[in-house]
Amino acid sequence: MSMAYEEYMRQLVQPMRDELVRAGFRELRTSEEVEQFMENVEGTTLVVVNSVCGCAAGLARPAATQAVLNSEKKPDHLVTVFAGQDREATAKMREYFVGYAPSSPSMALLKGKEVVHFIPREEIEFQSMEAVMENIMKAFAKYCK
Repeated sequence: MSMAYEEYMRQLVQPMRDELVRAGFRELRTSEEVEQFMENVEGTTLVVVNSVCGCAAGLARPAATQAVLNSEKKPDHLVTVFAGQDREATAKMREYFVGYAPSSPSMALLKGKEVVHFIPREEIEFQSMEAVMENIMKAFAKYCK
């Protein structure tokens, strides 16, 4: 790929990254960052597999940020990887999603390293933002302190 294309894509997705970072999510951009985080994590973690698609923009990111903002119970950690952009980080994170097919956007709530709730793209697209947010918040209520 050309350097011009790579730079264009970096600039294009930056606002999509920033939306989650502003809401308190930590970006994991390399497979090493993912491995280091996952091998040392304790408690609950919401992982958002970010994407450039419309359902990420209009549904997944707003639902995740609003769920965190409005939920009484919250995960201990908020992290994100970006499918199609940080490929190695995304692939490494998906290794921890045992039994779940790759999906982007998607969200996983983990307890330690174990996925206790997974929301694939099929449960995001064609839903309302409120329905996706409610799905996340129900998982928070069940698994988070």
